[in-house]
Amino acid sequence: MMVAKITFCRLSALLSILAVLSCDPIVTQFDDTEDGQLYTAKRLQPPPAAVETIGVMTWNIRFGAGRTKWFGDSNGTRVILPADEVYYHLEGIAALLKAAEPDILLLQEVDIQSKRSAYIDQVQWLLDHTHLNYGAYASVWKAQVIPSDGLGRMDMGIAVLSRWPITNAERIKLPLRGDQDGLTKYFYLRRSILKTRIALPGLQEFYAVNVHTAAFSTDDTKKIQLDIFKDELDKLESRGIPFVAGGDLNSLPVNATKTDYCLSDKADDESFHGPNDDPQHKEGSYFTPEITWMQALYDTYSPAVLLNDYGANESHYFTHTPLWDSPYDRKLDYLFTNRAWLAGSDSTYHVAAPWSDHAPVSALWEVPK
Repeated sequence: MMVAKITFCRLSALLSILAVLSCDPIVTQFDDTEDGQLYTAKRLQPPPAAVETIGVMTWNIRFGAGRTKWFGDSNGTRVILPADEVYYHLEGIAALLKAAEPDILLLQEVDIQSKRSAYIDQVQWLLDHTHLNYGAYASVWKAQVIPSDGLGRMDMGIAVLSRWPITNAERIKLPLRGDQDGLTKYFYLRRSILKTRIALPGLQEFYAVNVHTAAFSTDDTKKIQLDIFKDELDKLESRGIPFVAGGDLNSLPVNATKTDYCLSDKADDESFHGPNDDPQHKEGSYFTPEITWMQALYDTYSPAVLLNDYGANESHYFTHTPLWDSPYDRKLDYLFTNRAWLAGSDSTYHVAAPWSDHAPVSALWEVPK
């Protein structure tokens, strides 16, 4: 999840910034489709030449902030992190990746040139400090300056990392939130899908598709984004192309027993559900009217974590909490495929708690013969 609200400086200050930076747009706005940004590790490590299964993982790494009490998503006050703190968290992330050894990694909330994370290119750093060789990146939030709480320069997005070459990467634009005023929307996140073609041994075509849908929308923006994500998968399926797909979908499984987290997520000075409370629900914490929004994905494609398994032991599969000092208490992160996962191969890594407010999820994908 990411940035519940962004509060802005007075309009006069904003106009002054715009005047200074008038040569280039202050906020990057994207075309419907664009090329993703490609990366290569400084030192390539030979990938397997033949595979029967590959390890696939998805992980929202929270821009290297660990469980820091950041102002945007954990009722905290921190805004800008020093480089040594970011590197400490990245080293923990890299250690888990080297232990788990995923062959393909879907990342969300990755910073590449952001003031808040000391301008570290986290895609390049992770390639250079793990066994993964190639990467593709699509920005979700890119601005010369975010005039809120000193955030400054921002470039955060989603990425796909792979042992094998990424031969094509496409950024697909998703709709903006429909419940924000114009000024807030201008500076807010611009969600996207990252669709990558990977040269996997033994397959003529193979794709890995990554998405991070809206976390705090109070309208149907997230539903529209999920539908577009599924449409992109349907296009691959209609052509008979195998894929793995997933990410941080900011949605609960359709059989989740708890769907309202407003009271457990609220800050001390917040109140919800009372007769005089407006709004009645905390943004990003009320899933009750959304509980069916994942049904089409479950009906059409194979999840790494089966609904029956999830229902039998929900807490085992939880992947997120917005609270800096609490265990994971809901599942928001998923993997799907139009082929098959090796039965019983899925893992949800609660040991990742020091490194992110999201736990990674992995499974072994059976390479079609």
